Amino acid sequence: MKDTSILDDVVFQIRNHVEFLYPDGEHQPLVNELVQVMRLNEECHKVQPHQNLWDESDIAVITYGDTVQQEGEKPLLTLHKFLNTHLKDHISIVHILPFFPWSSDDGFSVINYAVVNDALGDWTYVRSIARDYKLMSDLVINHCSSRSLWFENFMLGKEPGKGYFYTTEPDADISQVVRPRTNDLLRPVETPDGIQYVWCTFSHDQVDLDFSNPQVLLEFCKIVRLYLDQGITIFRLDAIAFLWKEPGSNCLNLPQTHEVVRLLRTLIQHVEPRAIIITETNIPNQENLSYFGNTNEAHWIYNFSLPPLLLNTLVSGNCKYLNNWMMGMPPARHGTTYFNFMASHDGIGLRPAEGILTDDEVDTLISTMEQFGGKISRRSLTNGESRPYEINISLFDAMKGTTSGPDQFQQARFICAHAIMLALEGVPAFYVHSLLGTENDYHRVEHTGHNRHINRHYWQLPELNEALADSGRHHLEVLKALKNLIGIRSKQPAFHPNAIQFTLHVSEQVFAFWRHSMDRTQCIFVLNNISDQPQEVHLSRINLVNTEEWMDLISGNTFQDHHDSIILQPYQTLWLSNQQHM
Repeated sequence: MKDTSILDDVVFQIRNHVEFLYPDGEHQPLVNELVQVMRLNEECHKVQPHQNLWDESDIAVITYGDTVQQEGEKPLLTLHKFLNTHLKDHISIVHILPFFPWSSDDGFSVINYAVVNDALGDWTYVRSIARDYKLMSDLVINHCSSRSLWFENFMLGKEPGKGYFYTTEPDADISQVVRPRTNDLLRPVETPDGIQYVWCTFSHDQVDLDFSNPQVLLEFCKIVRLYLDQGITIFRLDAIAFLWKEPGSNCLNLPQTHEVVRLLRTLIQHVEPRAIIITETNIPNQENLSYFGNTNEAHWIYNFSLPPLLLNTLVSGNCKYLNNWMMGMPPARHGTTYFNFMASHDGIGLRPAEGILTDDEVDTLISTMEQFGGKISRRSLTNGESRPYEINISLFDAMKGTTSGPDQFQQARFICAHAIMLALEGVPAFYVHSLLGTENDYHRVEHTGHNRHINRHYWQLPELNEALADSGRHHLEVLKALKNLIGIRSKQPAFHPNAIQFTLHVSEQVFAFWRHSMDRTQCIFVLNNISDQPQEVHLSRINLVNTEEWMDLISGNTFQDHHDSIILQPYQTLWLSNQQHM
């Protein structure tokens, strides 16, 4: 006889979520539909709480489906070949940015969630990649394209779509709404019921969905189930912080938004216990941390404060702000962890540095990045003014120099940034253009007029192969150096995403921390010279255990005299370990 106790418990959880989100009306019909859509009545797994579904060998790469192109070949096939040729033994997770039909924002304005963009390939290619790697896909949940069938039906007063989009009156109180863009929030649209004002957080082509309508929730659960069937096991909830709207509030991180995340977590994990939810919330640090919930929301959260703080550290030659932030970061509880990155398809966000960097530090950082060819994107404030929102620049060019100007340490500084990222608590993620040392693409910016395209270069495969075969070009040197660090990192238990981490205070020019494996057998002291001058570090200051021999995992050098000192060259990193897992 089939054991129904697990399903009964899950149904109880789903009902609690539904009652919170939709306090009025009948709840059980919606609960039954959710169970049916997710096919939980066919197979419902028990979930082990506080389970780490990852380890030190998990490394992610972030890429568009068409970043690497080969004439006469679907880009998803070209991407798969590229990954298998250059990264197969070094990465385990592939995040392919939205690969659906789209109308704007390089994929984040989705026309149809159920099909693959024919220009990239089809579901066959997606499933093939998912067999070789853990596949992360975007669930673009806050909004969809104004060219979608849903929105076309909305304008015609037809289903599905008539009640799918959030509208409000033009005189509604939207003065407190927090937004990442400068366009008008409300878009007037002609419908059979007259002009309706549609909420558009990001652009007038990206029309916001109305999750107060349970039919919208059901549509997205159908989409989630489809993705699971295609082999996707990591769900990136795009722009989730803006999901629920209430005029008169800031419409950011509302309780209902968190409840939707909890509901999706309940549904997804009982279908596929290995599945992971990651929230994309490019907001101040404490608000971002809230998406861990009580280990019942996101498994991973983006460590959004890391890119601006680490960049500021390396161009200023001072780690005090990074140290202060590190000391205030709570260790992630088992079953959750941080998703660490230095660069992505978007720019380097400045909001996550709010309350950490001073205004003067931010201004200096911005002017330095502009000197290195970067662009600055702005957002609207509630008083009608605008403020810098993100820096748009390739990470390789961002490391051209310091606040004093360009210098000869660009590549060393760039490698140092990633050595730090690899050693920190959390799962490390490399933007593909960082692995390749791609430079600013001014041509794409000029062609499209969009600042973010500066870091979204298209590589033609023959051109890329030539760059990676030329020992005289930095692309090969960067990829070899990063793969070497990844290879070392992925074998060290002390670099498990949930291994213990403590910040060390050596000097403002040496960023240092300590990792300790969960089985208490391996310690690694991570020392990083974040300045353009040699730095002396006395080993006695970091309390190496005298009875053990310590080795730098990167250089292979050993240290036996624990009262000695080390000279760290500009942007040099040491991973001092009492055990060598090579």
